[in-house]
Amino acid sequence: MTVAHEANIDIKKGSSSLLHNLAFRGVAYQVLLAAAIVLLAYLLYQNVNANLEKQRIATGFDFLNETSGFDIGETLIEYDSEDSYGRALLVGIMNTLSVAACGIVLATILGTIMGIARVSRNWLASILASGYVEICRNVPVVLHVIFWASVIRNLPSPKQALSPMEGVFLANRGFIFPVPEPNPAYTWVWVALAAGLVLAFGFNYWAQKHREKTGKYIATLWPCMGIVIGLPLAAWLVQGAPLVWSVPELKGFNFRGGASLTPEFIALLIGITFYTGAFIAEIVRAGIQSVPVGQIEASRALGIRRGFIMRYITFPQALRVIVPPTTSQYLSLTKNSSLGVLIGYPDLVNVGNTTLNQTGQAVEAIAVMMAVYLGISLTISLGMNIYNRIVAIKER
Repeated sequence: MTVAHEANIDIKKGSSSLLHNLAFRGVAYQVLLAAAIVLLAYLLYQNVNANLEKQRIATGFDFLNETSGFDIGETLIEYDSEDSYGRALLVGIMNTLSVAACGIVLATILGTIMGIARVSRNWLASILASGYVEICRNVPVVLHVIFWASVIRNLPSPKQALSPMEGVFLANRGFIFPVPEPNPAYTWVWVALAAGLVLAFGFNYWAQKHREKTGKYIATLWPCMGIVIGLPLAAWLVQGAPLVWSVPELKGFNFRGGASLTPEFIALLIGITFYTGAFIAEIVRAGIQSVPVGQIEASRALGIRRGFIMRYITFPQALRVIVPPTTSQYLSLTKNSSLGVLIGYPDLVNVGNTTLNQTGQAVEAIAVMMAVYLGISLTISLGMNIYNRIVAIKER
């Protein structure tokens, strides 16, 4: 056998072993798949670009600087029809964030209460919580939103508005209530509130670590409440305790003064809160029931109060079951806020659709909406993952 023949055999063996190498094939398949996706994306881009050129529609995001020419009924920042499409979309983003943030807070509170009630020994509380969960969880969220929109729009007119207390009104124009008049002193009140929250969190963290090291319990509820309430109150008193109320009054066919929540905002908020709260309630129930019963019985045998058992034994262990699926519910709630378009709430989808219809920039407008929702979802996921690591029980 010649040297050249032997070399040829070695090459064939090397190539054969390389083709049968699992690691090499895994990398090769991924490279081919990535190349196919890039090629498909390029072909789609070319097709879309060609169709837009045939319709004489310019591509790009220059339209964001053009005058929008339409009004938005509910804004958190100043806006009028002379502003750009970019500012209009910013208004929609802020409206989406506001209803989603309020919904997450309220759904968490409602779901936690109902989840605890589900496993309560109180028969009536357990039955009511079970009824709420079964009804709200099995009705589509879109029907929740439309139902509450219909209820609010059938409330009395401003002249016959319901008034549960002086200065507070509930009508088909929304929820109207008094608010303090703006004052520069309130800036320091908000700063003091933020400082109080940080200090309360720090005190609670220190008390927890001290309890773990020494076994001595330090009450944190009342001290934390004193810090959170006391600091803003002290800042308000130091500034001279300014307080002038803007009270709503009926003038003509509507109220003047005070502040109000629109019917669309209220209906959307209630709808997504009730729907998501039912799922969170089941998650909380499952988390509580995942804790071994023996631990709870042992705690009761030691004479530990029920509140302490729930706070320091049951819930810390239940959180590892509760947090991951609750994150998914927060993401669903945020995306479900887009249903506001059905009842006229000017969220991102509503404003984006108007922008799309007026400019014809369908791809760009939808891309902006997708990017915003993707950014919100990734931010929520990141925050919840960090929280999950903080509350995770670390084994020693």
